[in-house]
Amino acid sequence: MSADTLAPLDRAAILDMVRDQLAVILEKSPSDIVEDETFVDLGADSLALIELVEALEESLESYSAGFHIDDEDLEGLVSVRDAVNYVAVKLQVA
Repeated sequence: MSADTLAPLDRAAILDMVRDQLAVILEKSPSDIVEDETFVDLGADSLALIELVEALEESLESYSAGFHIDDEDLEGLVSVRDAVNYVAVKLQVA
C-alpha cells in the first residue's frame, strides 16, 4: 500500500490499531480493551508486549519508514493509553 492510499493516522486510529493488535494477541474482543486498562490487568505478559511491539512496528512501517519502539522505552509502557501516547508522540500525531 502506498503512502497516498493510507488512511490518515490520528490518535483514534492509533488506539484502534493498538486495541486490534492486543485483541489478536490476547484472544479478546477489541471492544473489551479499554484505554485506561493496564497490560497486567489485561493479562498481557512480557511476551505479549513483545508481540504487540513487533505488530505495531510492522503496521506503522507504512506510515513511518523504520518505525521502531526502543527496548528501553518498554518499561514506561504500562497501559493501553501509554502505548497510544508513545506512538502518537513518536509519529508526531495530534
